[in-house]
Amino acid sequence: MKDLTKGNEAKLIFFFSLPMLIGNVFQQLYTTVDSIIVGKFIGKSALAAVGASFPVIFFMVALILGISMGSTVLIAQYFGARQMKKVQRTVETSLVFLFWASLVITVLGLMFSGPILRLIRIPDDVFPQARIYLNIIFSGMIFMFGYNAVSAILRGLGDSKTPLYYLIIANVVNIILDLLLVVVFKWGIKGSAWATVIAQACSFMIAFIHLRRKHEIFQFKLTEMVFDKKIFILAFQIGFPSAIQQVLVAVGMMALVTIVNGFGVTAMAGFTAASRIDSFAAMPAMNLSMALTTFTAQNLGAKMVHRVKKGFIATLVMSSLISAGITLFVVVFGWHLISVFTADQEVIRIGTRYLLIVGGFYILFSTMFVANGLLRGAGQTVIPMFSTILALWVIRIPLAALLSRNMGTDGIWLGIPIAWFFGLALSLGYYFTGRWKKTKALSHLEEEVLELNQGGAV
Repeated sequence: MKDLTKGNEAKLIFFFSLPMLIGNVFQQLYTTVDSIIVGKFIGKSALAAVGASFPVIFFMVALILGISMGSTVLIAQYFGARQMKKVQRTVETSLVFLFWASLVITVLGLMFSGPILRLIRIPDDVFPQARIYLNIIFSGMIFMFGYNAVSAILRGLGDSKTPLYYLIIANVVNIILDLLLVVVFKWGIKGSAWATVIAQACSFMIAFIHLRRKHEIFQFKLTEMVFDKKIFILAFQIGFPSAIQQVLVAVGMMALVTIVNGFGVTAMAGFTAASRIDSFAAMPAMNLSMALTTFTAQNLGAKMVHRVKKGFIATLVMSSLISAGITLFVVVFGWHLISVFTADQEVIRIGTRYLLIVGGFYILFSTMFVANGLLRGAGQTVIPMFSTILALWVIRIPLAALLSRNMGTDGIWLGIPIAWFFGLALSLGYYFTGRWKKTKALSHLEEEVLELNQGGAV
């Protein structure tokens, strides 16, 4: 466990985010290695299939993972307030919920993968491979949920290093299996999907077994785990806006992919390759934001608002400097980065244009994410939700549809940074109102203390 209520704010946030960043780099390697091997050894249709599958998977899990974010905030705030029994009960409640949720998502995913792919206009030559890939991934959904649950719990407790170790093991397994099943055994896209599922299963099982033996928070009997309705409702209230935000992002990604799909397999493949690079570029800001969320939750739990403000400024400075460096790198080396995925020159051209247009504005994205990270840590998840609605649905999707008519795929890419600007304006504007200083979880804690005091007086 890591106490973030003491020490230099910038140093704490940076070193807390670093293991998460390294971990997410390894996690992103799952899809990136899949894409590289699929693109090089199977072809651009398979590369397009993997890329088209991602927003569908994200759509199916977005609601559940968004709700579970409320548990992470609660764990951090209870930990900051030193209410360890509440921490334990929240952990158990979160695990029970995610177990049953993963089973539901698996069934729904297997039932509706085909209709969803048809809905987003997947071309006929890509559809069979995309459906095979999706169905295999959905079959192993319980392992994806399990690993993410364990990681979220540990982050709430201030431990961002432990999940990294398990993820590195999983990534090594994934890369070896990718090469073995796709390159050696010639299983095609099936091999890529099974490699991912098996690697995720290894990551989750090793993590859970080890933590059961070593970590006091996980010292409970599986048959005696308690689902606390009050804690779940509170976590739901905090996490539901984030869940809606995640769903809106997922549906927005599907809408964007639908527009891209209208330009054919080559555009789909170029977008897939560029998106993989884009995901790596976004990671520093996203992980600094996650670190700031835990930092904010713990310090507000300890009623140290002044530290939250200092942490926010420090995180903004760090994320802005990193974003500037990443922008320079992807703009200069974009062509070479996309060529790692494919030798098709038109695919490379389209992917490079994406990086030139979108990569030039990463600082807008990083600032927006940092502001939203603070608001989530304060339990004020409604504003990030509205920020997403504004940026994605009011600005990005309509602009992409409109501009692409005259500018082709360039018009789709241009809508992305324009949308970031408007989302940033809303989130940052709310921060300056100061209304985030009173959190839902803290109000709940104060009500409990009042009830206890009143009970003792009687």
